[in-house]
Amino acid sequence: MTHADRPLVISAPEPRSLDLIFTAEARADLKRRYRIVEADPEDIAGLGDAVLGEARFILGQPPLCEETLARMPKLRAVLNVESNLINNMPYDVLFARGIHVVTTGQVFAEPVAELGLAMALNLLRGVVDADLAFREGRELWGGEGNRAARLLSGAEIGIVGFGDLGKALNRVLTGFRARIRVFDPWMPASILKDNGVEPASLDTVLSDSDVVFVVAAVTSENEGFLGAEAFARMRRGAAFILLSRAGVVDFDALMAAVERGHIVAASDVFPEEPLPADHPVRRLDGFLRSAHRAGALDSAFTKMGDMVLEDMDLMDRGLPPMRCKRAERETVARMRSKPVAIN
Repeated sequence: MTHADRPLVISAPEPRSLDLIFTAEARADLKRRYRIVEADPEDIAGLGDAVLGEARFILGQPPLCEETLARMPKLRAVLNVESNLINNMPYDVLFARGIHVVTTGQVFAEPVAELGLAMALNLLRGVVDADLAFREGRELWGGEGNRAARLLSGAEIGIVGFGDLGKALNRVLTGFRARIRVFDPWMPASILKDNGVEPASLDTVLSDSDVVFVVAAVTSENEGFLGAEAFARMRRGAAFILLSRAGVVDFDALMAAVERGHIVAASDVFPEEPLPADHPVRRLDGFLRSAHRAGALDSAFTKMGDMVLEDMDLMDRGLPPMRCKRAERETVARMRSKPVAIN
């Protein structure tokens, strides 16, 4: 196959890069099989008809308008490598033309779930605070240091959302003999039961759990839906762990619930990222902070590249993508998560 015969790929994976999501070997394979045109995500329309007319795949999810798509007759797929599908293109046009929109976001499920487990154990056992006290000579020995400690084993756990991340979280909790209830209005009860968890209302998940994990994506229907009333329904001393996006909570209400000692909390995501140096959550006792790093492992990033290559190969052979998760026409336009700015 000559260079001119290779399918054309527009590469606009910001904030990712080809070096980040492909190993050296995979990147060489990508460049051997495809012509790569790198572009600023905001300037796809300016690439010209010679490029747009030949493009078979877009790597990334840059904003696209209907007019630009009309200039791309050979486009087969948009491969999102950010994680959350973004409401920045006319999905109805893409679906009508049979253009796949897929995401590699599932690569983050396992690493995020593992950090979520670590956060839960820390909130229940005070690991970080005990370490800081030890460094400062304020440590409490033996039972004195465990007055507020609780076991995760045998606890009642609630999960809000049961997509890839919720399922991964359920797997890492195996062995703790916990009772796990799940609220997910987009998920049939039978699927939840098949995964060994109990379908439950949001009120039950909040009021009957020792630990609540929130792993729901932000949609047009649930922005800020966990507010002051939701936190007030939680058990006193319960742990609230936010792992998906800050947009699903009223963050001020969350901080207020922690500040008054009603609950403890942990979060890997925040309303602004990077977080301002003077943001009050930085000084809040009872709040465990992580700088949106739960999924950001090299092994996860390079797994993205492998998935992309495999699915592009399938589509080159007239088959549907199978490694990446395909957008659903009924739900994708409801997504409201903000794209990440930092890997």
